[in-house]
Amino acid sequence: MHAFEQDQSVIDFLTDNGIFILLCPQTGMKSYRMQITFTSIGTAHTDAVAIPRHWTLSDVEGTLVIDPAYTEGLADIAVGQQIIVLFHFHKSAPFSPGLLKQTPPHRQAPLGVFSICSPRRPNPLGMSVLDVLSREGNVLRVRGVDMLDGTPILDIKPFIVKDETLPSREKDRS
Repeated sequence: MHAFEQDQSVIDFLTDNGIFILLCPQTGMKSYRMQITFTSIGTAHTDAVAIPRHWTLSDVEGTLVIDPAYTEGLADIAVGQQIIVLFHFHKSAPFSPGLLKQTPPHRQAPLGVFSICSPRRPNPLGMSVLDVLSREGNVLRVRGVDMLDGTPILDIKPFIVKDETLPSREKDRS
């Protein structure tokens, strides 16, 4: 283990397996920072030229083409359901510390990056809630798209407002 003094408030340790352990001398609390790798499960496609800045403002339709190896995982996604799509902002410019505060296009003052939906963030991850219009095999037709054509999809989850909207609960009730 190698110790590095970053500043007065944090001591940084690099372990032999590449994990950084951050130790706060004031509180003694540890935080871990590590490299994480994701592999996309599919790709978003749309013919739209103008992409809305957020899914809540979008009526854009498109498709999510999921890798055929994951088709069985789409089994209980139903037409009319809303899904959460986690994706990679693959065309976003690199993040720098100067972007910790940004002024969104619809605001007049800078806000912290973690309180806004900017694609320029430390980890360029996006999230959209989309309406499922149809499903054919490994392709979901969706509405509410705010992703560029070719955007890598990292995961899909059900959008749950109340427990009864969870698709997997229906089997528990019968």
